[in-house]
Amino acid sequence: MWKFRALFALIFSGLVVIVGPAVAQDGYRVQPGDVIRVEVIEDESLNRDVLVLPDGSFSFPLAGSIQAGGRTLGQINSTLTASLEPNFASTPNVFTGISRLANRDVQLPEEEPTIEIFVIGEANTTGAVPLSPGSTLLQAFSRMGGFTNFAATKRVQLRRTDPATGSEQIYVLNYEAIQDGTSTNGQVAMREGDVILVPQRGLFE
Repeated sequence: MWKFRALFALIFSGLVVIVGPAVAQDGYRVQPGDVIRVEVIEDESLNRDVLVLPDGSFSFPLAGSIQAGGRTLGQINSTLTASLEPNFASTPNVFTGISRLANRDVQLPEEEPTIEIFVIGEANTTGAVPLSPGSTLLQAFSRMGGFTNFAATKRVQLRRTDPATGSEQIYVLNYEAIQDGTSTNGQVAMREGDVILVPQRGLFE
């Protein structure tokens, strides 16, 4: 804990653009004229804002035309991920959010304040994971449903990027030491935009 309080002062910039700091987008159904922010972790050149056309669709590189009108962001995200998957060695991590609403009078429903982290690799739940403010690293492990049988649990990575410089810091954590109490790193508070990467274990791990 003594070292990590200083190291964890950096905050990773958020990957998904949202309208307002505390809005619930899950239940919102996209309309023509809305602008959707799409980000693909595996290929930053694909990251962009896309306009939903009058017919309810938008065009995205490598995926073609995606139907968005009347659908939730979760449904759009699933379709986009499936369309992009043949272009990648493994399923890409795709994140979508509302960048701008067509109807400025529409108010997305408010929800309890949350922070959002992102999980990649050999975890049972990957992608965006919402947490209550003040949640610890150990609680984040719980929310992501544990690890797959191929996870290298002794070298889990916590990644943060300094928004001012763009430099990324990578902290290697031993989940087994956290679990058995020999490490107190599990009590570190998570921050908005944190990325947990669970690598695949090697042949002799």
